[in-house]
Amino acid sequence: MRKLTAIIPCYNEEHHIAGALESVAFADEILVVDSFSTDQTVEIARAYASRILQHQYTTSARQKNWAIPQATHEWILLLDADERITTDLKEEIQHLLAGPIAEEILGFWIYRKNHFMGKEVHFSGWQNDKVIRLFRRDSCRYEDKLVHEEIQGDGRFSYLKSRIHHNTYRSIDEHVAKLNRYATWQAMEYDKITGTLTPYHFVVKPFWRFFRHYFIQQGFREGVVGFTISYLRSYSIFIRYVKVWLFRRDLK
Repeated sequence: MRKLTAIIPCYNEEHHIAGALESVAFADEILVVDSFSTDQTVEIARAYASRILQHQYTTSARQKNWAIPQATHEWILLLDADERITTDLKEEIQHLLAGPIAEEILGFWIYRKNHFMGKEVHFSGWQNDKVIRLFRRDSCRYEDKLVHEEIQGDGRFSYLKSRIHHNTYRSIDEHVAKLNRYATWQAMEYDKITGTLTPYHFVVKPFWRFFRHYFIQQGFREGVVGFTISYLRSYSIFIRYVKVWLFRRDLK
């Protein structure tokens, strides 16, 4: 069987880190890459990790790209602290690594089972959420983006059947704060590629995002949770362009 390194980047994740690490206990090496946490994250991780490395955080993509070459083994399973490898996914990964893998396959997309506000979300646009989490160390790196980065490589990516458990929610205040951080990072990128700001950016695009999540992707079937997801996605588009407008006037 091919050996596996699990990498978990983290910062102040004392509420999540033990569960994430327990779920990758089957890996041959567990590497925690900490961004100088100020809570008990590192102390908790010591009970599980093969190695704990600390590295100053600039962006998620750069942090992960720094971590990847630190892995001992060719195959890497990268997990965020709020994600969990389920038993079915663990068995599928072990079976995969024990068998033949075509050389042109660099990694695998894994769908996520998302939980928000205490509910597993089946609609609202999250039903097809997927990420590349299992990949070859020497052939893959994250694209250099401030947000929503994904693995890239000169080859083919296949799919696994089982899903990652993803708990996107700790509190509504924390979730809105995260959306605001992401909107700031996106505004920095969109400022370079967006022309003159018009009502299209402030009205049409946010309205369309709500309509798509709530009606087309059937968020209405999730009740309050679906409405909240749809509204917050609309808000994230609106505040992104507000921040672009502010950047262009040297305001915050």
